[in-house]
Amino acid sequence: MKQQVFKGSGVAIITPFNESGINFEELGRIIEDQIANHTDAIIITGTTGESATMTDEEHRQAIKYAVEKVNHRVPVVAGAGSNETAYAVELAQHAESVGADALLVVTPYYNKCTQNGLVAHYNKIADSVNIPLILYNVPSRTGVGIKVETYVKLSKHPRIVAVKEANGDLSAILKMQAACGDELAVYSGNDDQIVPILSLGGLGVISVLANVAPKAAHDICQLYFDGKVKESAKLQIEYSDLVEALFCEVNPIPVKTAMRLMGYNAGELRMPLTEMEEANLNKLKASLKKHNIIK
Repeated sequence: MKQQVFKGSGVAIITPFNESGINFEELGRIIEDQIANHTDAIIITGTTGESATMTDEEHRQAIKYAVEKVNHRVPVVAGAGSNETAYAVELAQHAESVGADALLVVTPYYNKCTQNGLVAHYNKIADSVNIPLILYNVPSRTGVGIKVETYVKLSKHPRIVAVKEANGDLSAILKMQAACGDELAVYSGNDDQIVPILSLGGLGVISVLANVAPKAAHDICQLYFDGKVKESAKLQIEYSDLVEALFCEVNPIPVKTAMRLMGYNAGELRMPLTEMEEANLNKLKASLKKHNIIK
């Protein structure tokens, strides 16, 4: 089996902004709270972190800060995806140079490359570094999905070790697992599918839910690993309303709103993301109150 990046719940962490850029003081507070609540890995500069609206300098600074703040207590996985392979290589090499433990690399968006293009893109990035790479398959956002035969080809690279799977298709994940075996580990990319993907041999989740309920996300995974499958499933079901609320508008609008409601100085959403509609905001507040996350 290849190197395991982490096992359990990795938080797809938000990025708090202020008028100057990234609010590093608040980012540090959030990271500390995550580690204190048993989060198993920090995933910085992903979709939930609004990497798409970060400047290049902000992206690099955020990765460096997270690595230094975490200081080897848990793995730090750096989002280094782009629809331009050369830029993805630059981000990947920067992440490695500042000490990131692994990379999370989304499929190239907008270009909608072929499956051969995906193989070339990912192999080029993996060849450029010496740390593990986690593929990120989220066709609803990128317009392109990774096919089983492509997973098989990519799994042959020694540094391509896992995939964050957010296609929502459990049958496809099963087929991929059957084809790749131990050569490609799986993390759930959907908080409503943690237990189902664990049941297919998954290693955990890269989680939006973990921002607001880090211990619950961790416990869903840990209970499963401890053989307490019914308890794990029960907790997954218990938090299903909150997961639904966190995705009632496009991520990360609800989760960043939730973090502000919880008292974090998360700052504004960057356009073109906008504030929640009132009905959805009320739904989010009700769910947060139900779980005693806010008063």
